[in-house]
Amino acid sequence: MAGTGVFAEILDGDVYKYYAEGEWKKSSSGKTVSIINPTTRKPQYKVQACTQEEVNKVMDTAKGAQKSWAKTPLWKRAELLHRAAAILKEHKAPIAECLVKEIAKPAKDSVTEVVRSGDLISYCAEDGVRILGEGKFLVSDSFPGNERNKYCLSSKVPLGVVLAIPPFNYPVNLAVSKVAPALIAGNAIVLKPPTQGAVAALHMVHCFHLAGFPKGLINCVTGKGSEIGDFLTMHPGVNCISFTGGDTGIAISKKAGMIPLQMELGGKDACIVLADADLDLAAANIVKGGFSYSGQRCTAVKVVLVMESVADTLVGKVNAKVSKLTVGPPEEDCDITSVVSESSANFIEGLVMDAKEKGATFCQEYKREGNLIWPLLLDHVRPDMRIAWEEPFGPVLPVIRITSVEEGIHHCNASNFGLQGSVFTKDINKAMLISDAMETGTVQINSAPARGPDHFPFQDPLLQQIFMVIDLCWPYRSHYTLPKNIINFRDDNGPSEAKPRYA
Repeated sequence: MAGTGVFAEILDGDVYKYYAEGEWKKSSSGKTVSIINPTTRKPQYKVQACTQEEVNKVMDTAKGAQKSWAKTPLWKRAELLHRAAAILKEHKAPIAECLVKEIAKPAKDSVTEVVRSGDLISYCAEDGVRILGEGKFLVSDSFPGNERNKYCLSSKVPLGVVLAIPPFNYPVNLAVSKVAPALIAGNAIVLKPPTQGAVAALHMVHCFHLAGFPKGLINCVTGKGSEIGDFLTMHPGVNCISFTGGDTGIAISKKAGMIPLQMELGGKDACIVLADADLDLAAANIVKGGFSYSGQRCTAVKVVLVMESVADTLVGKVNAKVSKLTVGPPEEDCDITSVVSESSANFIEGLVMDAKEKGATFCQEYKREGNLIWPLLLDHVRPDMRIAWEEPFGPVLPVIRITSVEEGIHHCNASNFGLQGSVFTKDINKAMLISDAMETGTVQINSAPARGPDHFPFQDPLLQQIFMVIDLCWPYRSHYTLPKNIINFRDDNGPSEAKPRYA
């Protein structure tokens, strides 16, 4: 059970503590932040509301701890990460319980997130040792006009203090995808978890504490974004920010200054279905991709672009599968559970009402009870409808009928998002040509968009245009390190004459 057993020390009465200097602490503010259960819409947990002074102290401590950690051998860093991974997986049940109550993630999926996160920590430990253990040796005469009189040894060194800000929908997995790579690379961590998902993240941090990491190296501060949000992202002690979320990332990029940013800010993943596609396969993947975790995933199918000649058939197959989705509480492992908040539900409803006013075909009756929205497929959606472009982050999926492949590619590329996409066809040549034309970081062929396996690249070329990189593959190779070059000038001309190797 959450907050009991090995996790008892992170709880003070009914309020969870924050983590700094290797200890669980109460904030001097005396204030707390309530976490609302999306299903019951009642307060479930409370966390500390940290102050700016406490953030300052955390940053100072992290900076000092990082200097020592950077000198720790790679194999020792990896050893501690493996230990943390094992502890996390051992205590998956109470952490999964938090996910169920904080973000209404189905119970089975919650357990999967925790186990998957442990596996990712171990992978980062193993791969980080290999990659960071490599360097480059360069010689000067490879560039025109130079003699062979300079040598350069190039390696990777840590950035310093990494501010990690994960989203509500994967508060454990997308936290460790930032924490583990940063740690193996020799950095310190300041984690600011989302309000919804904070308690799950605090439990995860305690697993790192139990693993025996040095004091001050890993920190987790909770509180109101209005009080410590900008203060954290603009703090001079931060050397890198890794953020996953929405438009807030754009605001962060404008305030953060000249430091590395690693961000993932959402998606409008398009699914293009050609006339020759296996429609049963396409329908199954559309339902899985569009409605799992109630569509609250950056890689959810967000718009279906189907050739008019097979649209009726595809829509019929998708509708048949949607009708079988279970709706209800996450404790019962229902397919569709409550969205994370009332404001999210209201936003989704606004998109639905806009589509209704503009003539979209409702394949199901729109139904909502509190934060719980029943799955809805919208057919005959047009580009003038908001749902065609905006990310609902809910169980509502628009279908746009197209008359040519070019029309589908144009709609995909006209989006402000470019995270992932998919194409369904039996012609591999067409699939490759369309994939090449789609301006997305990843294109899935005959499969729904998805992040993972977790070591696969994950990036958005459109957002890179505003100097934000999204790549969770080998981040210790680039995002959390800097190149360190040591150059030696050899001022002699070598031996005066060649000598035989053997006398």
